Amino acid sequence: MLQSIIFDMDGTLFQTDKILELSLEDTFNHLRSLDKWDSVTPIDKYREIMGVPLPKVWEALLPNHSDEVREQVDAYFLKRLIENIRSGKGALYPNVKKVFSYLKENNYSIYIASNGLTEYLKAIVHYYNLDNWVTETFSIQQIQTLDKGDLVKTIIEKYDIKKAAVVGDRLSDINAAKNNELIAIGCNFDFAQEDELTQADFVIDDLIDLKIILQKI
Repeated sequence: MLQSIIFDMDGTLFQTDKILELSLEDTFNHLRSLDKWDSVTPIDKYREIMGVPLPKVWEALLPNHSDEVREQVDAYFLKRLIENIRSGKGALYPNVKKVFSYLKENNYSIYIASNGLTEYLKAIVHYYNLDNWVTETFSIQQIQTLDKGDLVKTIIEKYDIKKAAVVGDRLSDINAAKNNELIAIGCNFDFAQEDELTQADFVIDDLIDLKIILQKI
């Protein structure tokens, strides 16, 4: 029997798209004001790579900029994301709290493993009171490899987890499950890619569907 469920955050629990474009536009407007960007905001490019760690995001979006500029952009973007979360412009996906309550009632431990930065994740968890259900939230910043599989392994080892499932919308989540011999549950949500979801053990269209899958498992 499964003991634990490890959730991705962006595109799985949190509807990142509600603040993503807004925060990215803010950030590139900031770059334009510094004469360091003179084109459209690359929102489509970001959507393609959504789910990878932010350092890799800026390598892709700002290939001709220095590491120093990328670090400055990273800090500014994080600031805008957090301000938009705290002002209520984001949202959880439907049924997150309902599913979390169900899991806790049935003695599952809940964890979050995210490629998001620590302060960003704290802002979401605090604003939506997710600590009421979540045992601990883990950020990719906590490990050197920036590999989601290694992050999930950290959770497994810390809490001595024997059987678990990883729930997420991108291939990094599915691979994190597979590499740790866990069950991979793909979320067919906003940023999901069909070819990636085919590699999951199960695919859901709504988080409430987790209840059915867990009963099957």
